[in-house]
Amino acid sequence: MTIKLDFEECLKDSPRFRASIELVEAEVSELETRLEKLLKLGTGLLESGRHYVAAGRAFIFGICDLARLGPPEPMMAECLEKFTSSLNQKLDSHAELLDATQHTLQQQIQTLVKEGLRGFRDARRDFWRGAESLETALTHNAEVPRRRAQEAEEAVAALKTARASYRGRALDYALQINVIEDKRKFDIMEFVLRLVEAQATHFQQGHEELSRLAQYRKELGGQLHQLVLNSAREKRDMEQRHVLLKQKELGGEEPEPSLREGPGGLVMEGHLFKRASNAFKTWSRRWFTIQSNQLVYQKKYKDPVTVVVDDLRLCTVKLCPDSERRFCFEVVSPSKSCLLQADSERLLQLWINAVQSGIATAFSQARLDDSPRGPGQGSGQLAMGSAATLACGGSTRGREPGGSRHVVAQVQSVDGNAQCCDCREPAPEWASINLGVTLCIQCSGIHRSLGVHFSKVRSLTLDSWEPELVKLMCELGNVVINQIYEARVEAMAVKKPGPSCSRQEKEAWIHAKYVEKKFLTKLPEIRGRREGRGTPRGHPPVAPKPRPRPGSLRSKPESSSDDLGSLHPGALLFRAAGHPPSLPTMADALAHGADVNWVNGGRENSTPLIQATAANSLLACEFLLQNGASVNQADNQGRGPLHHATILGHTGLACLFLKRGADLGAQDSEGRDPLTIAMETTNADIVTLLRLAKMREAEVAQGQAGDETYLDIFRDFSLMASDDPEKLSRRSQDLHTL
Repeated sequence: MTIKLDFEECLKDSPRFRASIELVEAEVSELETRLEKLLKLGTGLLESGRHYVAAGRAFIFGICDLARLGPPEPMMAECLEKFTSSLNQKLDSHAELLDATQHTLQQQIQTLVKEGLRGFRDARRDFWRGAESLETALTHNAEVPRRRAQEAEEAVAALKTARASYRGRALDYALQINVIEDKRKFDIMEFVLRLVEAQATHFQQGHEELSRLAQYRKELGGQLHQLVLNSAREKRDMEQRHVLLKQKELGGEEPEPSLREGPGGLVMEGHLFKRASNAFKTWSRRWFTIQSNQLVYQKKYKDPVTVVVDDLRLCTVKLCPDSERRFCFEVVSPSKSCLLQADSERLLQLWINAVQSGIATAFSQARLDDSPRGPGQGSGQLAMGSAATLACGGSTRGREPGGSRHVVAQVQSVDGNAQCCDCREPAPEWASINLGVTLCIQCSGIHRSLGVHFSKVRSLTLDSWEPELVKLMCELGNVVINQIYEARVEAMAVKKPGPSCSRQEKEAWIHAKYVEKKFLTKLPEIRGRREGRGTPRGHPPVAPKPRPRPGSLRSKPESSSDDLGSLHPGALLFRAAGHPPSLPTMADALAHGADVNWVNGGRENSTPLIQATAANSLLACEFLLQNGASVNQADNQGRGPLHHATILGHTGLACLFLKRGADLGAQDSEGRDPLTIAMETTNADIVTLLRLAKMREAEVAQGQAGDETYLDIFRDFSLMASDDPEKLSRRSQDLHTL
């Protein structure tokens, strides 16, 4: 609308004026329609905007609620706090923009519609009423006859009044039209200006808020990029582990019961079938756990545990060969017994060993602060044998194996053992007994996952420790073993993981170190490899050395001129096990792939274990046994390590071999078993040990638990072999001199 009415034209009431009036009225009507439409659109905009703000706040709450799932992560918590705060501020600014828009609509557009157009409408109504009255007066004045003078005068007076009223109303109408024209211009422009200013304020606040976070967003982008790279590496590692585990498990082997660290100590757990004690004797599969000196089970993870044995010290475990089902064993306590079934023979033995270990651990923990006691007293021949042994050897200190504080202090005092061998975390409380190193709990879990053929993990605080095993740990240690397995780390410029490194980094390091053996020094080119019974390929058999007299295989010092570097690992292991034995050299040979049961064809098919027996080295024998040496592998005379220990009168070694499962009935080429040889050599201590072992074997075969005399005497012999080995070199004539 761009029409401006002239007041003179208004007084003339010309057709041009009337045409302008009609045009103005049409435009004002259209303006009113559009303003009302704008108001409706503004109302819809405000409603949708408030819905948007409400949905945005709900969305932010959903982000925060998602972040609260799982353990808190500092970086994620900081990120969410900063960005949700920024989003909330932008939503607050958006709400302020909506309020400003609503206020502007009310102040400008709604006021224009309600007040400005209302005055126009009133003026228009009065104008057309005046125009109608004027038209009526003009018509009446024109129709009055000449002869009616009085009526004519009245008509003229009425016409004059109507014309004056019309002109006044026309002037008012013209004024309203001109006012509406001006008001329309500046009201609409002011509305748009205020709207733009509100928008500018809103976006300026958003810009300032985002600028404030610009540096943090840049840093976070870098961190996220690093996380993506780490995630890609972890994904690749997981895929590789998945492939390896999938290949490993394709045979459908049953899973081994897991061993993990729990709040109450070491935990052994796995599935077993349990026979109910009701009349139906039904079998149910349950998840059993050995922890905190108890045997418990549960059906589901959230179910309360049911205690089978409240105190492991009050129970015993035995096989059930008479049961209709296979792989059954029974846990018997004074109040009740529980018949259990494993899934295989291997798992059966694992569970029996686990329960027995739990019983031993319970006893050792209960006696940590007790005064030492001597061996238990049996009856009959057992008691006399024990008394004779103690009389001949003097009183032992009776120290129980496995005192945790003593073991930890003794093992950690070795150079390098105060830190984890693989990640250097201080005060490690785990160990690999076949490697002879100390480990932190995380590295010990990784070692356990490698398998016992690589590393046998034991707790320094939770497991029982034989004295010879403690001495073995003190003989080797982290420094000695790392000189072997990390010999080329510096030359290869490989970075060793630290305590704060991730499990994946430590796992990769341990796998490269012990499985792939990437950091070993390369042995010199070997003249030949072992073939057949220990003869290097391409070389004639080694000429046999002069044979010792029957029954007295003694280790002789090797010539110092021999080049040890030219020996292949098996021969090197055999040489290092001789007199005097060198445990670091033996560990080096095993690291380079030596067969622990290597056979020396030039020395009567002797093995490294027989060589260590001839040298009377308890530690060398223990080291070989822990690394998988066969305790029953015989030489070409049919004599195993126990035969040689008996012939040579090495009581401590005989005790060790018996504890490791040596065959009591094995006969040599002359048809003699170890007991026969011991009686011929009149070694009272070994005769006592072998007789006790025979009786124990018979008791186990009959399903009897037996008394503790056997274990007590073996414990005393183990302590004496470790602490006072010279007292075990006695013959029967020594007894008569006392």
